Amino acid sequence: MKKLIFLLILVTILFFSSSQTYEQQSLIPLFEDFLVAKPLEAPLQKLEIPYWGRTISVEERGYYHFVEFVIRKSAHFFLFGLVALVFYGVLPKVRYRFLLAMLSTLVLAIADEFHQQLTGGRTPSWQDVFLDMSGALTFLCVFICVKCMRQKIR
Repeated sequence: MKKLIFLLILVTILFFSSSQTYEQQSLIPLFEDFLVAKPLEAPLQKLEIPYWGRTISVEERGYYHFVEFVIRKSAHFFLFGLVALVFYGVLPKVRYRFLLAMLSTLVLAIADEFHQQLTGGRTPSWQDVFLDMSGALTFLCVFICVKCMRQKIR
């Protein structure tokens, strides 16, 4: 029951964040207030993130927008990783539970992007679905590897 409640909380967070325009959820004003000294700016300036045909960098987007990009994309990865783990936990222990958890997460990721399409100022993207599924696959694989190692130790 706790896992179902946790899943409901995660889905509610996704729905709420997809319902907001970019301006409503922008972190830029917060960063401008609290990161005035631009911590880690020098090492961040060395980073260039290839993202589906574009290079995202501090030079290209500016410090605050770059930090926000990294946080937003990390949130996709981690949130959908957690969603996949919870799906895995609530599904019955059947042979294809891993695939069912991945498929359930994929459906939710696509629904999330579709929901963004209905929100003004938001752009749905297949790249984000790919990022979501990368998080799901990573979290599930790490979880299953740790679980197998713990069983071997016992």
